[in-house]
Amino acid sequence: MGYQDIFKRYELKYLITEEQKSVLLEAMESYIRPDEYGRNTICNIYCDTPDYLLVRRSLEKPVYKEKLRVRSYGRATRESQVFLELKKKYKGVVYKRRISVPEREAMDYLVCGTALKGRGQIAEEIACFTELYRQLAPAVYLSYEREAFYGRQDRELRITFDENILWRKQELSLCARSYGLPVLEPETVLMEIKLAGAMPLWLCRLLSENKIYQTGFSKYGRAYGQMTELGKSGNYSQNEIYLGGRKYA
Repeated sequence: MGYQDIFKRYELKYLITEEQKSVLLEAMESYIRPDEYGRNTICNIYCDTPDYLLVRRSLEKPVYKEKLRVRSYGRATRESQVFLELKKKYKGVVYKRRISVPEREAMDYLVCGTALKGRGQIAEEIACFTELYRQLAPAVYLSYEREAFYGRQDRELRITFDENILWRKQELSLCARSYGLPVLEPETVLMEIKLAGAMPLWLCRLLSENKIYQTGFSKYGRAYGQMTELGKSGNYSQNEIYLGGRKYA
């Protein structure tokens, strides 16, 4: 039996340079400390319908939006614990609900529809989500290198820096190595500030002094935009879904 997590917070995003990242980390040293994962590779598989309904709705910036993904910290094995995450955003507030399950069980559920038995309330919510969006299936693999910190005085404050954001449509398995097409321009970093309430004054001051401004950004949305430009043929076939070396069409 895996454990369950529930998050409710604001998530603010900033595209910065590597130089700005270095300046910020030096200035924030007395306010933050590395979290338990430190620097890690985050691997995700985003689920969507064959016509990419979820990501298209998200890019329209509605008042309410939602998505489902499965995540691992580092390359998984078939028996590794991974996270099935249901993420919702309403009026700027992000609600994330997730359960941990073995990679084998998560992918059997997403690809084959095998029931998540005995997993509690969040598993039931995930099941309702997949029933609502018929034909939901793994759609895009997306990975990145993350350096994560939390506030020394406020553990609800989290600041993360994501680099080397890569996406692909083939080999949709958390057990596979990380590779794909880059989302960001070279030497660009995605910084996210995650808050339960108001931003600390010291952080507001640092952002203002360094002329760092909030922006709208979605990793999956950016990947979808590139996918649209490239076309849906050739190396990126929607039907190529791999599960532990076995192909599902």
